[in-house]
Amino acid sequence: MVDDLCAIRARIASGAVTARSAMESSVAAARSDTCRHTFLSTSFDSALAQADAASRDTPLVGLAVSIKDLFDVAGEPTKAASAAMSAAPPARADCPAVARLRAAGAAFIGRTNMSEFAFSGVGINPHHGTPANVATASLDPTPRIPGGSTSGGAVSVAAGAAWAALGSDTGGSIRIPAALQGLVGFKSTARLVPTDGAIPLSTTLDTVCAITRSVRDAIVLHEVLAQRRVALPAKPLPALRLGVPTTLMLDALEPPVAAAFDRALAVLRDAGATIEQIALPTLAELAGLNAAGGFSAAESWAWHRRRLTTDAERYDPRVAMRIRRGEKMSAADYVELMWARRDWIARTEAAIARFDAMLSPTVPIVAPPIAPLVASDDAFFAANGLLLRNPSAINFLDGCALSLPCQRDGEMPVGLMVWSAALRDDAVLDASLAIEAAIQAATAPQRR
Repeated sequence: MVDDLCAIRARIASGAVTARSAMESSVAAARSDTCRHTFLSTSFDSALAQADAASRDTPLVGLAVSIKDLFDVAGEPTKAASAAMSAAPPARADCPAVARLRAAGAAFIGRTNMSEFAFSGVGINPHHGTPANVATASLDPTPRIPGGSTSGGAVSVAAGAAWAALGSDTGGSIRIPAALQGLVGFKSTARLVPTDGAIPLSTTLDTVCAITRSVRDAIVLHEVLAQRRVALPAKPLPALRLGVPTTLMLDALEPPVAAAFDRALAVLRDAGATIEQIALPTLAELAGLNAAGGFSAAESWAWHRRRLTTDAERYDPRVAMRIRRGEKMSAADYVELMWARRDWIARTEAAIARFDAMLSPTVPIVAPPIAPLVASDDAFFAANGLLLRNPSAINFLDGCALSLPCQRDGEMPVGLMVWSAALRDDAVLDASLAIEAAIQAATAPQRR
């Protein structure tokens, strides 16, 4: 087990360490070169004070949590990492997600960088620089993408600057950076956590959730954010029936991803899980359903259209281009998409109902180098499309999904996505605990 939030929380409760000493370590990591371009602003002094004041009885016991620059924190401007929002006024109150973290004892170490307005799975930001992938740095000196849009949040956790990162997931923005950096990212059913006080990308698809170091940490953060207790029946692997859709999600896998995914399936089969490959034809319909830009284009255009008339030159041109796709969608197109989605969800849910959870690679590629994607629109959009392909299907399903690492030590990070339909969050989390334990046990000899 990695040194996760639950482990350090237990050490604080026992008196072995203090919340202040843990925070001092987090601050040191946040100040290091590893976190270059990770934070847009930091609040080290207040975080230390919050750590000192936090009760040992709270779930987060004064530990460092980073906040994506999408969420309102009282007294701080929310800019979504955009130059177009440089004059944003300070927020008057915490958004519900931040308020719930604060009440649970979180100490806020800083606001993290992100894809501008959360509109990319790559994580590149032309205004504030791009934080480099932490997990790949020891394997390859070439700076590689962090994944987006919660790029800085993932780096803050991977670098040890935060124990968890508050972020959002509209098409994979939690799960993509988690997969590319060897972390855990849980996208809950969207309706379970309020999105108020967060700059929207798609009001239909946006989900407020977190990146963590382990599945058990993901459960702690979900319970705080959703204000609910997760029911964990602790189903053993031999009691689990897991589906692997062969449509779309296994297409064009890079060799390291295919190898890690196949190994993970073998580990789970050897541990007694029933794994069945199934065709899921509804997945092949997604490209056509979203050909005009989908909910993200339509709903982001509604939010940005007035600002784009005056501040378009201050936007990332790639983001502005994607938002403007919504300008061409009519009200009838939008309503028709809503109807089509309802029908698509019903058919997809029926097809996967007999499974405890579904398994897929989170993304089909390992983290590519940053430089070519900065230089070339074609390379950027090709990578972005691949990164979003698998995780975005779960957002369209209104489902829930968790990405956990399945690579061996010394290999590029690869994410295994455990997913299901809406309000099956507890089943996904319960299965993920068992899956994580089996994969960690199988790879233990390779771990340093």
